[in-house]
Amino acid sequence: MTNSGKAYYLTTPIYYVNDAPHIGHAYTTVAGDVMTRWHRMAGEDVWFLTGTDEHGQKVLRSADSNHVTPQVWADKLVEDAWIPVLKTIDAANDDFIRTTQPRHVERVQKFLSGLRDTGFIVEGAYEGPYCVGCEEFKLSGDLIENESGEQLCPIHSKPVETVSETNWFFQLSRFTDRLIAHYEANPQAIRPESAYNEVMSFLRCGLQDLSISRSTFDWGIEVPWDTAQVVYVWFDALLNYATAVGLGDDPDSDGGKKFAHTWPADVHLVGKDILRFHAVIWPAMLMAAELPLPGCVFAHGWLLVGGEKMSKSKLTGISASSIVDLVGSDAFRYYFMRAIVFGQDGSFSWEDLVARYTSELANGLGNLASRVQAMVGKYFEGSLPTPGAYLPADVALQELLVSTARTADTAVRQFEFQTGIVAVKEFIDAVNLYVTEQQPWVVAKDESQQERLSTILYTICESLRAIAVMYAPIMPKSMEQMWNEIGATESGLSMSYSQVAAWGQLKPGVAITKGESMFPRIEEPVEI
Repeated sequence: MTNSGKAYYLTTPIYYVNDAPHIGHAYTTVAGDVMTRWHRMAGEDVWFLTGTDEHGQKVLRSADSNHVTPQVWADKLVEDAWIPVLKTIDAANDDFIRTTQPRHVERVQKFLSGLRDTGFIVEGAYEGPYCVGCEEFKLSGDLIENESGEQLCPIHSKPVETVSETNWFFQLSRFTDRLIAHYEANPQAIRPESAYNEVMSFLRCGLQDLSISRSTFDWGIEVPWDTAQVVYVWFDALLNYATAVGLGDDPDSDGGKKFAHTWPADVHLVGKDILRFHAVIWPAMLMAAELPLPGCVFAHGWLLVGGEKMSKSKLTGISASSIVDLVGSDAFRYYFMRAIVFGQDGSFSWEDLVARYTSELANGLGNLASRVQAMVGKYFEGSLPTPGAYLPADVALQELLVSTARTADTAVRQFEFQTGIVAVKEFIDAVNLYVTEQQPWVVAKDESQQERLSTILYTICESLRAIAVMYAPIMPKSMEQMWNEIGATESGLSMSYSQVAAWGQLKPGVAITKGESMFPRIEEPVEI
């Protein structure tokens, strides 16, 4: 189908440039990439945004410790680490926003001035605990205490700092009842259900006004009417989702037209530790500006290593390239969408990665494709045979494909990636069982069964065509390879999900070729 109206707009968080990315960051980006590729294959207009958050005290301190300016530090990390990781994991993002870009800075200042003009920003004094790691003012009830009696951030396990400043405040407290009413009327606006319950509980305790400027350091966007202060990094960062698509631009300009076509975002993908920023502060900011609210904030769980959240500071960060170098980018993407229920915490282990790669990709799908390519080459000189009459076993696979495609589409659109992938995997298992039961290598010995052999091999190849479509958003490189090798390109086909279950699309006579293995076996033992 083609969406002639608003684009499907999905965002990842913008990531702090205080350090290089690890697989926790890549996990979020892969999820967004899979979802947007899925929507594109359904013929929809899609916009996929990711980027970097480059202001704030945390970035400033990282730059200071490396004896460079914050801008030099940010430029280097973006160029050397954050942009390259997108290529490493094959992310097909449409835009990459940096909060130091003029387009963002100018639109943030314009938005901020608008809120002040309408009375939602006022001056006031603040004193309280602040976590630099989170870049967040903490409530006393949020903190934990160590054996020495120090108050710690529960996420970073580091002491908070006491901040005392005269700042500009956003009147967040005015939006408590409106936010509660909005979420009661739209419970799917925060997912999963555990995240919804957390936010509603927080809202029912009442909201406090939010300090949105800082005066003790200068690395940030200047408050336009008070240049001695910079905008609080989260107030700055949250606006990226709208500034990237033309927030505040003249409706007749390119930016204004982009905003009208794209906003509001359909999905903000975030980690659960930043849920409140996105489900409380962000929609309140939009309400104050009388802008439409995002369709959904989806808070996924943490990636755990050794039982702890992936973290550079705790030396549990693993780079995406260290995994991609072992199993390839497609297997990286497959593993994290397959092994973890999206929305829940999940543990990464090298053993589980290798086991799933070997059994499900190398031995499962890879071996299936390799076998049928070899048999078409051996028995039909590499030309896809014309199928004869379909027997019950063939029809059963055709019917299973219809239900598999429906199940996978429903699941993935609900962010149930694991369910969708397992449905396709079970179809692959059924095709492998079909090969075992039909025994085409035995049928080939009987010349009178030539038509039956043609039907069996055509059925396997046509199954692979459908598998290539269903798995393409998850494993784009290998599925493009398989698509070409089974003659789908030569058949004049395009990877359209709307037609995925329509049987008989491969044209008899096209060349079935065999290239390099899609999922080479891992011969060397993995260093754990």
